[in-house]
Amino acid sequence: MDTRWKKYSHSMKTKSIVFIVMIACFTGIITLCVKIDEYHEAEVDIVFEDSYFKSDEYTYESGDVVSSLAMLIEKYKSEGYILSGQSIDKSEVEQAEDGLYSEFQWNSKYFNPNLTNAENHEKFKEVYAYELSQIKKDTIQNDLEQYEITLKVLEGYKDVIYYASDGEVEFTNSLNKTKDYFKTFSSFMVFDEEGDEVYPKEIEYSKNYWIISPNSNMENRVGEKIYIAYDDDYLNSNIKEWKEAKESITKSLFVLALLFIGFLVSFIYLIIVVGRKFFKDKELHLNLVDKIYSDINLEICFGLIILWLLSVSFFFDSYKVDIYRIMIPITTFIATLGFILILSLVKKFKNKTLLKHTLIFTFYHKVFQSIKSIYDSGSVGSKILLIVIGYPILVSLTFFIYPLTFLIYPLTIAFVSWLALKQVNKFNEIKEGVEKIKNGDIHYILDTKGKGELAILATNINEISNGLKEAVDNELKSERLKTELITNVSHDIRTPLTSIITYVDLLKIEKDQSKSEEYIEIISQKSQRLKDLTDDLFEASKASSGSIPVNYEKIDIISLIKQGLGELNDKIEKKELKFKINEPKEKLFIEGDGKLLWRAIENLLSNIFKYAESGSRVYLDVEDLENEVKFTIKNISAYELNISTDELMERFKRGDESRSSQGSGLGLSIAKSLIDIQKGNFAIEIDGDLFKAIIKMPKHKK
Repeated sequence: MDTRWKKYSHSMKTKSIVFIVMIACFTGIITLCVKIDEYHEAEVDIVFEDSYFKSDEYTYESGDVVSSLAMLIEKYKSEGYILSGQSIDKSEVEQAEDGLYSEFQWNSKYFNPNLTNAENHEKFKEVYAYELSQIKKDTIQNDLEQYEITLKVLEGYKDVIYYASDGEVEFTNSLNKTKDYFKTFSSFMVFDEEGDEVYPKEIEYSKNYWIISPNSNMENRVGEKIYIAYDDDYLNSNIKEWKEAKESITKSLFVLALLFIGFLVSFIYLIIVVGRKFFKDKELHLNLVDKIYSDINLEICFGLIILWLLSVSFFFDSYKVDIYRIMIPITTFIATLGFILILSLVKKFKNKTLLKHTLIFTFYHKVFQSIKSIYDSGSVGSKILLIVIGYPILVSLTFFIYPLTFLIYPLTIAFVSWLALKQVNKFNEIKEGVEKIKNGDIHYILDTKGKGELAILATNINEISNGLKEAVDNELKSERLKTELITNVSHDIRTPLTSIITYVDLLKIEKDQSKSEEYIEIISQKSQRLKDLTDDLFEASKASSGSIPVNYEKIDIISLIKQGLGELNDKIEKKELKFKINEPKEKLFIEGDGKLLWRAIENLLSNIFKYAESGSRVYLDVEDLENEVKFTIKNISAYELNISTDELMERFKRGDESRSSQGSGLGLSIAKSLIDIQKGNFAIEIDGDLFKAIIKMPKHKK
């Protein structure tokens, strides 16, 4: 299954299908959003409303009627009431007068700052007498207009039965004005000084009930009453329309969510795979569209958006055309072009060329590089030449500014002099540094700041110095390793050899036959130990020299490990170790020499038998790394691993510094050499008492 997925996940056919799905989902989203906005005026809150009586439609309609009736009985009352000026809001008039007085202060010649505020106010009333009288007339006229508008609003609600009165005036469209009459309807609202009563009760639980609440519409309830009721046919029709609208919008939003998920998944998938032939493909594959500059690409994208808006607006204004039949192909076509350009930008972002591949950047970069190539050409003379050539150009550009020409000339001469002096100082620093290195200070580092031939020269001298320092360090390390090697070899060989000599001397004088046999057995063990050390030393020398022939073949790494562990079962049980193998489901084949590979693994397992904590777990992990197979062995050491990985890889180096174990210290070195000659990679890691050996072998090519 994984192989099939890897095969098809990045194919052009798969990408094309997903791209088509993405465009289809995007077109559906845009079309559905426009449809919801046109037919339902984007009132998506209806989805979360569980009752018509708690809906915004019912609340706003009722609130409009209540507020209109409250305004009529509390402020406007009647046309005569308004004409008599009794409806005028004093604060509104005062605000208008304050505005006129401010105008009088700033613009009128009659305002005298030397007079008191009261005196200026008197002058203001005299000068602005007409304007002040006009304020009252305008306010009355505005109130009359609002009064007429409010009456027309109420006339528009023909199926809403209402009655409102303050004891003197009343507004109604019903012959029966009693409270009990209004209560006979399926939905009513009664607000008077006796209290509030609405039906159904759920109206009060609406989130927008404050709109129709009498506390916000009726300031003074004494003698005031407002009764509202809804005609049953009108109410049932509204409830039916509300339910249909809710069902329609709910379905639309559900489809919209599915389309959005489909678009999001397909778009993210295309972002991940675009430009790649497989997941770990490091090379980014570009096409003809990717040659378009990024800034031009963005301008085209914005142009496509404007084109879509203009096209849709044009067809919306044409009532003879079915907008959705036209909008779907237009959106599909423009979205296809747009997302091709967007995915091209994604590829440039992955390739880290999004900003570099812009027309503006390319132009200025070429100009800068042209100047820089001359300046960094190699000699101080060429830099001065660049300044000398640029000088007359600068003068010609500023010739019309007479004083500026004479200012530029000395500045140019001063800059050329400073540049020449800077280069001379840099040369002297390099000369002094070379002298110090020649005298033995190989750790001296030259300053490499800046660019040009002197900076390059300083960098090259530093590299020579670093190479010399590394050579000296390697020579010292080599001498140290040779000394340690001789010491370790001498120690490991001398120990069994001394025992052999000692027991041979004892054997010469021993008369007791039983003791003689015991001495012979010890001599035999020490001789075998000496032979093993000599064999290991020979094998290590042979492996590191690369003279071992390698017979490459197809190897099932899992079978090799399991077969080997079966042969070493006695040692595993003796040490009470528990082996845990983590392997992939599919078989893994590597390219290598089976005998040499097992010899390397056997050396690692031998280390585990010698140094692992008894009764501990040993983890064997096999991983597929696309072109390689990674094999990891992890175990807990019985000894404290207070040693670096580099030291542990040295010959005759053991994990136990006391050298009390029976190992030769050559196992890891031999394993590394055997893996290296098979074109593999061997490494070890230490974390506290955790020892980890990692082998990477090339995968067998089918």
